[in-house]
Parts: sequence; structure tokens; C-alpha cells
Amino acid sequence: MKLLDLTFLRPAENLACDEALLDTAEAGAGDEVLRFWEPREHFVVVGYANKVAAEVNVAACEARGIPVLRRCSGGGTVMQGPGCLNYTLVLRITADGPLHNIGVANQFIMRQNRAALESVGRVTPCAPHDGGQRTARPTIAIRGHTDLAIGERKFSGNSQRRRKHFLLFHGTFLLNFDLALVSELLPMPSKQPEYREHRAHTEFLTNLNVPANEVKAALRQAWKAEETLKNPPLEKIAALAQDKYSTHEWNFKL
Repeated sequence: MKLLDLTFLRPAENLACDEALLDTAEAGAGDEVLRFWEPREHFVVVGYANKVAAEVNVAACEARGIPVLRRCSGGGTVMQGPGCLNYTLVLRITADGPLHNIGVANQFIMRQNRAALESVGRVTPCAPHDGGQRTARPTIAIRGHTDLAIGERKFSGNSQRRRKHFLLFHGTFLLNFDLALVSELLPMPSKQPEYREHRAHTEFLTNLNVPANEVKAALRQAWKAEETLKNPPLEKIAALAQDKYSTHEWNFKL
């Protein structure tokens, strides 16, 4: 598997990159990839089938100058910004492998990611009498279909898009994100996993409080991503960013 640690300046380019990596692999011109990117500005991302008016406080976003974009995969609406770490997996589908259908792929990938993050072994600072050393080992659980949580509080949401030969699986880790901003810009979602129990965003979400470089290292080891992807499809990324992910027609199609 190839490794790509690449963050573009514009949110549209970062979303376009994931689709371009999938398209390139499906066309037979690319490999399996693990990508990381860390947003430098705040923006909202709705899932492929989300209705913007139902899932986003559009007026609040406009007042703050925060753009609303749409990704190519399913799932719910999320906030992005500094303090988030995003990852992308482009994986080959085989008839007898662990990715042959949506449900089995979800389980396989989430278990891999959970094991990787548990290996990091640090979540929150200990009490002052422990010298401030972070030694608490996390209890990380898979909740719903594609959430990772510490106890009952979510720190990672994920989604999937499938083609015939490859799939795209991507998600976000909340590391030290401004969670109060989520409540301001996103209403309660129209669809909720049962374990949420109608809790407000600030009562449902939590930060992992682990440095991004440690999470990256754990995932690289888990997915055996050792060789750098030297030739990402930059032209395709630019075209998708301009013609699709930057357009009102795509982002507000629902």
C-alpha cells in the first residue's frame, strides 16, 4: 500500500483528491493508498445524499463565512477544521476477501482502525498527582456501523464508496477540535445511531487528545503503508475540484 500525506489549500481540492484516487485505482492506473490530510480552515461537509437545509445551519455558516461542501460518499454531515485529522483508504475488492460487501468491509476496516488507535495508548491527561503524564489507556469501541467512540462519546465518523474493483473508505478523527462550533453550525442530525440517544453535539462528541503524528504512525503500521505515492493524480484532482466540488450545483444539489 502506498502512503500519501498531502493537504491541499482549498477544501474542495481535499475532497476531490479522495475521489481522484479512487477513480485512478479503478481505471487500473493506481494502487491501494492510505492518505492523510489536516484541514487548515473550517468548513462543513454533507454526505452524498444529505439535504443541506435539513442538516446545516446555513445562515450561521454564511455569517461566519464557512463554506458548505458535499463529498462523494454517504453518511452524515460533519464539521471540518484545525484539530481534525482525516484519513483515506483506497482498497482493492476481491470476491473472497474481507471487502466483498459494504457491511463486511465496514467491520473489517473499523476493527483495523480501532486496533491501531488502541496501540497508541494515550487519550487524556492524568490527574496532577500523576505528574501530568498521559498514561490512561483508551477503551475504544465501534459504535453504530462506522463510528469510533471512547465509551459512548464519538471521536470518529467514517463512510464508504464502492466501485467494481476498488472502494474508498474515509473518515475524520477529532483530536483537539472546537466542539462548540459544531453545535452552532449543525442542527441535530435527521438520522442518528441508537447509541446517541438524542444527545446534543457537545454531549455526544469528544476529542481523542492524541497528537496527529502518533495516530498517523499507528495507522501506517496497521495498513502497512510504507512506500510514498510519488505521482498523485494532480490534474484529475484539480479538474474535479473546479468542475464539481467548487460548484453550487454539486454542493447544494439536495
